[in-house]
Amino acid sequence: MEEIINKVANSALEVFDLEDYYPKGMRVQIDISQWLLEGFLLKEKDFREYLKNHDWSQYQDQYVAVYCSTDAIIPAWALILVSVHLAPFAKKVVNGTIEDLDASLYEELLSKIDYSVYKGKPVIVKGCSRKPVPMRAYILAANYLQPFVRSIMYGEACSAVPLYKESKK
Repeated sequence: MEEIINKVANSALEVFDLEDYYPKGMRVQIDISQWLLEGFLLKEKDFREYLKNHDWSQYQDQYVAVYCSTDAIIPAWALILVSVHLAPFAKKVVNGTIEDLDASLYEELLSKIDYSVYKGKPVIVKGCSRKPVPMRAYILAANYLQPFVRSIMYGEACSAVPLYKESKK
């Protein structure tokens, strides 16, 4: 019987797995419609009172996404005021959903990576993940990798989709 050789393991192919960069920590959303009259109308005095009486310490060391689930028209200062209350406790505050929060976290992390280690190499951006990696993170990763790599593929080594190949100079 002939020995089975793992050609993928022996290749120069580098795997870039966004899960490896997934920031640890609790993520929560705050829906400010809970502090609006019937979920739609912001009465400044009441809104400020709700914020003053809210237990902000429950967000200690958490990543927080602040959004409004209704079609209410929210003045910019209202979201900023919520973030001011969260600032002493939360690791990070963004306006939007949990996916927006994760995208923002990846934007920070991916901008700090030294991509020169992938210089001239074929890279596969791992596609399957158990953690919620937002599409924006995959796009950013490809954009950061492209100036350095010989090629970019997406997916798994056994079924990768080619995305980019360096042109011959």
